[in-house]
Amino acid sequence: MPEAASRPTLEAVAARAGVSRATVSRVVNGEAGVREALAAKVRRAVQELGYVPNRAARSLVTRRHDAVAVVIAEPETRVFGDPFFALQLRGISKELTARDVQLVLLLMEGRDDHERVGRYLAGGHVDGALVFSLHLDDPLPGIIHGAGVPTVFGGRPGWAGGADSVRYVDCDNRGGAHQAVRHLVGLGRRRLAHITGPLDQTSAVDRLDGYRDLVPDAGPELVAEGDFTLAGGERAMRLLLDRRPDVDAVFAANDVSASGALRVLREAGRRVPQDVAVVGFDDMLPVAEQAEPSLTTVRQEIEGMGRLMAAMLLRGHGRVQDAAAGAGEAGPDRVVLPTALVRRESA
Repeated sequence: MPEAASRPTLEAVAARAGVSRATVSRVVNGEAGVREALAAKVRRAVQELGYVPNRAARSLVTRRHDAVAVVIAEPETRVFGDPFFALQLRGISKELTARDVQLVLLLMEGRDDHERVGRYLAGGHVDGALVFSLHLDDPLPGIIHGAGVPTVFGGRPGWAGGADSVRYVDCDNRGGAHQAVRHLVGLGRRRLAHITGPLDQTSAVDRLDGYRDLVPDAGPELVAEGDFTLAGGERAMRLLLDRRPDVDAVFAANDVSASGALRVLREAGRRVPQDVAVVGFDDMLPVAEQAEPSLTTVRQEIEGMGRLMAAMLLRGHGRVQDAAAGAGEAGPDRVVLPTALVRRESA
């Protein structure tokens, strides 16, 4: 208690700077209308005294919370077990931290959590939301819209009209699939299989469409549905080998699934890339470089996508715009980043 009482107050800063308490409040809260000479005095006094603004009190005045919710529509085991989410969260965190904005992480263990997340967002606890890993039938977009919270989505929205009405950051999933398949065809492979991601997510659908664009005659026996997990990649690869023992190439919809495929091929005595060439998608270094053999894959800027999502939200509308003063000029509302093939040993 004595320690809290000894913290410098707004009045102490005002006395040190020789200005009114109201002037200090305007400077601390980033408001306009204070001459630069006075503002410099206040900032110097804040630094000398070690004054830290009371966020709760400031939010009552500014209607800002300097906090952003990151909503991931996946259970905890998936989020903390897949390096994709760690990379995207790192990008988001870097951008928010640079703007002195706090990150609040909300996970979805099941459909019962939608009401909880909706109540939290509508309760005015945060200035905006970053949402990713949505599924096509997910009610979250409608819930978030009802909460009236500024939002940026990670990935192209899959609901009707979504891509035209919301802000999002994505990579060129279909074009990246083209790069993977062209590479395999260029190696002389003729029996190309595809392990998909969960087909209730637009990224997986786009990658499947990219595969079909270049292998239009591939029969259904050459496509096995996965779920972006290691176990899913293993199951899909076993199914492909049962259906088509002569398969000579596999394009997996993400690196984790590709790792599962590599494990099954090794167990089956198939040499990679001599017998079966394998290409993944993501270029997550902890996965791609440590795979055996190292994984040829399609690189997307996962951490960069996270930073872009946060930057887009911070320079957006309403309270977030005020919280992010100085974040830069507003960019486009829909960003699709390019991909690039990274060649390693597996293909």
